[in-house]
Amino acid sequence: MAKAIMLQGTSSHVGKSVLTAALCRIFRQDGFAAVPFKAQNMALNSYVTPSGEEMGRAQVAQAEAAGLPPAVEMNPVLLKPVGNARSQVILMGRPVATLTAKEYHEQFAPTALNVIEQCLEKLHAGHEIIVIEGAGSPAEVNLKKTDIVNMRIARMAPSPVLLVADIDRGGALAAVVGTLELLEPAERDMVAGIIINKFRGDMALLKPGLEFLEQRTGKPVIGVIPYFQGLRIAEEDSVSLDAKLQRGEREDLLEIAVLRTPKIANFTDFDPLEDEPDVFLRYVNTGEEIGRPDLLLLAGSKNTIEDLLYIKEQGYAREIIDLVKAGMPVIGICGGYQMLGKEIHDPYHTETDQDRIDGLGLLPTSTTFAREKTTHQIEADSAGCGLFGESIITGQLTGYEIHTGHTDFLDEVAHPFHITRRSRLPVDIQDGVMRADGLVMGTYIHGIFENDLFRRGILNQLRVHKGWRVLPASGPSTRRQKEDSYDKLAATVRQNIDLPRLYALMELTPGGING
Repeated sequence: MAKAIMLQGTSSHVGKSVLTAALCRIFRQDGFAAVPFKAQNMALNSYVTPSGEEMGRAQVAQAEAAGLPPAVEMNPVLLKPVGNARSQVILMGRPVATLTAKEYHEQFAPTALNVIEQCLEKLHAGHEIIVIEGAGSPAEVNLKKTDIVNMRIARMAPSPVLLVADIDRGGALAAVVGTLELLEPAERDMVAGIIINKFRGDMALLKPGLEFLEQRTGKPVIGVIPYFQGLRIAEEDSVSLDAKLQRGEREDLLEIAVLRTPKIANFTDFDPLEDEPDVFLRYVNTGEEIGRPDLLLLAGSKNTIEDLLYIKEQGYAREIIDLVKAGMPVIGICGGYQMLGKEIHDPYHTETDQDRIDGLGLLPTSTTFAREKTTHQIEADSAGCGLFGESIITGQLTGYEIHTGHTDFLDEVAHPFHITRRSRLPVDIQDGVMRADGLVMGTYIHGIFENDLFRRGILNQLRVHKGWRVLPASGPSTRRQKEDSYDKLAATVRQNIDLPRLYALMELTPGGING
C-alpha cells in the first residue's frame, strides 16, 4: 500500500497545485513512484487523455512532474462552471450532468465517493507515494457534510495533512489559526504541519510570527516557500491570470493580445508564447482597449454564447472587426473559433435559452451545439495555410479537442489542418478555417502553440509583415521548458522545506536526500 501526503489550503489559490507538482517531482527525483490525486477539481482549464477522457489541467501538470501519463484516476470528478451557479459534472472523464451547487452537494457528491475510493485503491496498488491535493478550505463548515475532497479524503487515503497558507495576500497567520479552530478535534489532529507559501520578505521579520504560530497551534511550520514566477506550470483557472508575469512592452517585441472573457477556458493554450524571446503577451481585461496588437487571440470558453454576448456588450466586437479590416490577424481556438463565424445555434439550450445568435461574421461558418461533447487527443498535418496568405511549414502536429457541437462551412474555405488520428485511431478530417486573405484563422485544436515549428512559423510571419528578420526555432522545446520548470520548482521547494520531517510523516526513510 502506498504512503500518502495531502496538501490542504486555508483558501483557494494558495498554491496547493504547484506545491503538489513540486512534491511529485521531488519524490520522483528521490527514486519513488509518486502519483498526484485530486478527488474533485473545479476548473475551466482541462485536458484530454489519450483515450479521450477529460480531466483537470493542473493534475496533468502534476502527472508530468511525476513522470507519468495523465489518467482520470488522478482527478475522478471535474466541475466546469457554466454560469447561473451551475456546473457541468464530469465523472471519470465523461460529462454526466449539469447541476446547481445545491443539486451537486445534495444529490451527486455522496454517490461519487465510491468512484473516488476505487481510484484511490488503484493508485495505492500501482505507486509508492500518493500526493493528494485538497480544494478550497477544509473549514467551510457549510460544505463539510458533503465533503469529498478534503478531510474525508485524508481519512480515506489515509494521509497526514499539510496546511498551506498564502502569505503574499496577507493575513496568513490568522488564516492558519482560524482554519484550525474551525476544524473538529479529530480533523485538527490530522494536520501534521504548516507550509507558508509565496513569501517574499525578510525571514528575520517573519520568524517571530512563525514562533507564535507554532506555539498557538501546536503544529510545526515545515516550510516557508518563496514567491516565484516565470515557471511554466499549468494553472487551474483564470484567477491565475491576475498574477501573470508579462514582459514589458517594447518596440522590438511582437505584441500579442488575448481577450479575457468571463468564461475563458484553456488559456494555457497560449502559455508557450510567453516563453518566446520576441513576444509581449498581454491579457485584455474588462474596460481595457484591445489597442493595436500584432495578433489577437480568442481562447476557448465554457459558455461560448455568454462570452460572445460579453464581447458585443463591451464593444469589443466592433473593435475586432475594425482591427481586422485594418490588417490585424486574429486566431480563435475552440470557442473562439466558433465566435468568429456567422452564427451559432443552440437547439438543445445547452448554454443559454437562445436558439440562435449572430457571431462576429469574420468566417463563413455556422456552429450548432450538440448534447454530446467531442474529446480526443489528435495528430494532424498542416495544410500550409499561414497568416497574410503565406505558407507555413510545421511538420506533424499534436493537440487535443474538447468541444460541443460541430461547425459547418457556408462557402468554400481553406482548412489549415488535416487531422489524421483521433484517440489513436486513423481519421480523415479537415479542421478549421483560414480566411482567404490570411487574416482570420479558427481551429478546434487545443495545444496548437505547443508545437514548436508551428508557433515559430506564426511568429515569423508576424515578423516578416513588420519588416523584421525571421528567427530560428532554436530555443528549448516546449516539453524541455516544462521539464526545466519542474526541476527548478522542485529545487526551490527542496531548499525551503523540512524534507526529512516530511518523509518521517509518511514513515519513509530514503537515502541520499539532498538539502
